[in-house]
Amino acid sequence: MYRQSTIAIVIPAYNEEELIQDTLSGIPSYVDRVYIINDGSKDRTEERIQEFLSRDPRFVYIRHETNKGVGAAIVTGYSRSFADKMDITAVMAGDNQMDPNELPKLLDPIVNGEADYAKGHRLESRATAKGMSDFRFLGNTILTFLTRFAAGNNEINDPQNGYTAISNHVFKKMSPGSIFTWYGYCNDMLVKLSTYGFKIKDVVIPARYGRERSKIAYPKYIIRISRLLFNELIWRLNYQNMQASARKANSVMVIGGGMSSMSFAVATLSLITPLSIIGTPKPAESPVGMLIVLSLVGLGMAYLGFVLKKGGKFGTDLK
Repeated sequence: MYRQSTIAIVIPAYNEEELIQDTLSGIPSYVDRVYIINDGSKDRTEERIQEFLSRDPRFVYIRHETNKGVGAAIVTGYSRSFADKMDITAVMAGDNQMDPNELPKLLDPIVNGEADYAKGHRLESRATAKGMSDFRFLGNTILTFLTRFAAGNNEINDPQNGYTAISNHVFKKMSPGSIFTWYGYCNDMLVKLSTYGFKIKDVVIPARYGRERSKIAYPKYIIRISRLLFNELIWRLNYQNMQASARKANSVMVIGGGMSSMSFAVATLSLITPLSIIGTPKPAESPVGMLIVLSLVGLGMAYLGFVLKKGGKFGTDLK
């Protein structure tokens, strides 16, 4: 437990026989649960993990029979953490690229209520990106601007950074199952979190490169991420348009409901008490009829607002 919050770590691993044990041995003592997701590895990754399972009861081993993608492995871990009622879930890759000593920098903003999602930021300067090639630095910078545009959030930096922590209350709004399952999962999450109004905080954490080897095929990666971000932009704009329509529908419901209730109340009073204020000694049938009509109109407006809020349509679609 860290500052009265239960902490889980998700470790996705695919063919990490050389570095998975280094990663597991560095897990801080305050972490309550560690979900190790073997994403269909074909080397000795499982054997290396099994050697650790008996040493520490915090380790939970989950295996994907086939390689589903790093995003899918993280989704599996998120889902398990949420089901186990953990408070915060961090992600650390199985290649030992993320320094566990830096983890409190990600946890503190969430525990302090400053953020719902905290992530590493290596692009603050060339010093914090030490070891990153110029080509990769440029590519990550370009993806930063593309992700900002797709998310409508100009405060996002280094979106490809996978060293993250998230408050599990986010999953009450954003299901883990909705997250993209390939390498673009981090961009997908940033767009969704921004669109849903969650607070994101970048934390400067220097890059750490060692013996790991990237499994990303960059031409394929760039094409797929670019396509993903375009789709994310369209999704965000549609979602925001729906939210705006829902707010308008709420206004229609309130106005219609108010009109109907007031008209019905006045009509009822008119039937009981003569409307002396308009100079007639008998029940005012005509005003009452008008009020009843207004009440029905108000009910119609309220129903229209309800249907629009639910995304319904009136009329017949022409095909």
